[in-house]
Amino acid sequence: MDQYAYADTSDRPWIIGFSGGKDSTVLLMLVWIALQRIRQEMPFPFQLKRKVYVVCNDTMVENPIIANYVDDVLAKITEAARDQDLPIFVQKTTPKLEETFFTSVIGKGYPVPNNAFRWCTDKLKIRPTSSFLVEQIDEKGEAIVLLGTRYEESATRERSMRKHEVTGSRLSKHQTTVNTYVYAPIREMIIDEIWYIINAVKSPWGFDNSILFKIYADASADDYECPTVVVDKEHSSCGQSRFGCWTCTVVKNDKSMASLVNNGQNWMQPLMEFRNRLVEDRNVSENRMDVRRNKQAAVREDGTNNGTYTVEYRYQILKDLLLVQKEVQKERPYITLINNQDLIAIQVTWNRDGYFEHTAGDLYKKIYNKEISTNNIKSLDDTERRILKEVYAEQLGYYSLIDNLIALQETKTLMISKFGIHNDVRKRIESFVNQF
Repeated sequence: MDQYAYADTSDRPWIIGFSGGKDSTVLLMLVWIALQRIRQEMPFPFQLKRKVYVVCNDTMVENPIIANYVDDVLAKITEAARDQDLPIFVQKTTPKLEETFFTSVIGKGYPVPNNAFRWCTDKLKIRPTSSFLVEQIDEKGEAIVLLGTRYEESATRERSMRKHEVTGSRLSKHQTTVNTYVYAPIREMIIDEIWYIINAVKSPWGFDNSILFKIYADASADDYECPTVVVDKEHSSCGQSRFGCWTCTVVKNDKSMASLVNNGQNWMQPLMEFRNRLVEDRNVSENRMDVRRNKQAAVREDGTNNGTYTVEYRYQILKDLLLVQKEVQKERPYITLINNQDLIAIQVTWNRDGYFEHTAGDLYKKIYNKEISTNNIKSLDDTERRILKEVYAEQLGYYSLIDNLIALQETKTLMISKFGIHNDVRKRIESFVNQF
């Protein structure tokens, strides 16, 4: 409470990294309760002038169960903060369209992440949140990031935290962002204290914390006993489960998802199988090109390919994903694994790569028996196609070329970046000419 009201006299905002998990939930609960006490004990408006942003990063491939839970929590936080007149504001961040998981893998052909090539953390998590952080720094000059990190999590985490601490100060310098400080109020808490607060302290924004406890319990893949001090006999154990992207291929096995399936969430079985196929097929030479996206050679010593995914394999992944989504939606119709914007971005990227044999829109129509709900993915409407085909009835190659060039031209407006569009057009024309 004193850190907010007295220790820092500036109005630089507090930014709470909120994932919806146990640690970030406890962190926000403690901050919220502190603000309530300030409101009660020091009823002067200027005491609550500092804004507190609850920043939740949505990678777009979050575990659907935790994603739905987080959406419900954020809605409740927004409502309660308004009703209690607290300077707490929810901010959700997402990756840029051209950097989403499926645009990167299916569109650009990035091999799915592993420990040696973990591109997902930067694109899906760090960059979106950093952009919001920079905006706040530009406005206020400085910002303080509150993290729910704890020493007890791991020896590596403790070393990293202590490395950046400043003796005699609660704040430490942010590792990468200038004019930013880090505050970790719960760093010395142990797991038993975390679960005690969740189970025994009423949520200040009026949400039922037992829902979070149940999610962890169902996702528990071990016999780890969470709370040694419990508030009723239902709080017996919950596990050390960590939630992340349902597509995560960095881990060998997704124990949390497997446990959710084993504990009754059978509809998630197709998701787990899809993820496992991504892992199994990652290094298959037939699925990889002999160059990377920068055209650098990528062939292993044994002669197998190690570059980006072939366009044929990218198409197969998309087909597999849409079939999985359709299967999941039979029981959970509100769940979307890949949205229309991703499908557009994938098609645009395929066009830029000179791949016109298949389209994401046609594949979607084949699987769902309906048009994708956007007109942007089509390069020509039906009337224009008919006229062109009549004009080039005996030279369909020219019709195909014009259709392809129009599709390439549309990428200028469908994607933020139009870098290299002229080269893409030139390459398509050269490819056409070389046929003769």
